[in-house]
Amino acid sequence: MAKHSALRRYTWFDWVNIVFMVLFCFITLFPIWYVFVGSFNEGLDYTMGGVWFWPRVWTLDNYLVVVTDPAIWKGYLVTIGRTVLGTVSSLVFTSVVAYAVSRRNLRGRTVYYWIFMITMFFGGGIIPYFILLKVIGLLNNFLVYVIPSLFSAYNMIVISIFFAQLPDSLCEAARIDGAGEYRILFTIVMPLSKPILSTVALWAIVGHWNSYLDSMYYVNDPDLYSLQYVLMRIINKSSVPTNPGVTLPPSLYETITAKTVSFAAIVVSTIPVLVCYPFLQKYFAGGFMIGAVKE
Repeated sequence: MAKHSALRRYTWFDWVNIVFMVLFCFITLFPIWYVFVGSFNEGLDYTMGGVWFWPRVWTLDNYLVVVTDPAIWKGYLVTIGRTVLGTVSSLVFTSVVAYAVSRRNLRGRTVYYWIFMITMFFGGGIIPYFILLKVIGLLNNFLVYVIPSLFSAYNMIVISIFFAQLPDSLCEAARIDGAGEYRILFTIVMPLSKPILSTVALWAIVGHWNSYLDSMYYVNDPDLYSLQYVLMRIINKSSVPTNPGVTLPPSLYETITAKTVSFAAIVVSTIPVLVCYPFLQKYFAGGFMIGAVKE
């Protein structure tokens, strides 16, 4: 009886919302599941079509080709390096600027703020940017992944709004005790700002991990290609990587295809993000709105 009475309390609007959310979840999750299923299916069998919800012919050959491809692992190292170094350096550099802008006693604070705002809407274009990177020696350099992303005006504004909401009495007490601005920032302000810093860090991590255009435009050295660019080359070539120096059974190449191998490479490339996200999710959920809402 209790179950039936609970069902009667649902209105037509509730049922519409339920149906809509189920369809929305399906549309969102099915492409991920489709790639996952294809990565475990035999390549030749997959070309026959009809593989949607479950592998028809199970195989690990696609993953064997991926994990033995040296270009994949080089891309992994480059992407992990740029993600770690780029995220940490960007977070520190942006937080320093955000702390300065959040201080009401900063001279020229309004001028600096509007200069940062202008950079969000206007840019020099790809050709002047390319020439600038060439002049300062960042082409075919690992630092091309790090230095240009040191500062983000949008992230700075979000962080500065959060910093401005912290009680001024904390900073004043630290100054009375003889602490300088850098010590106040790194020992008081930033530890109290974990939600917003974790949120911005997650944005930076996803941005670095998914980036491939910088490798395409500014890097010619295969040893410096990012993982996503390596995956894009595999997908666009529509051919199975030969993996020189690695001996695989000849029969393996008769059953796999570039499509299923690319699916396996995509799955392998998303594993670190899926592993890291749960640890930042609680901060992300709390920090996403804190910096944008004033009480």
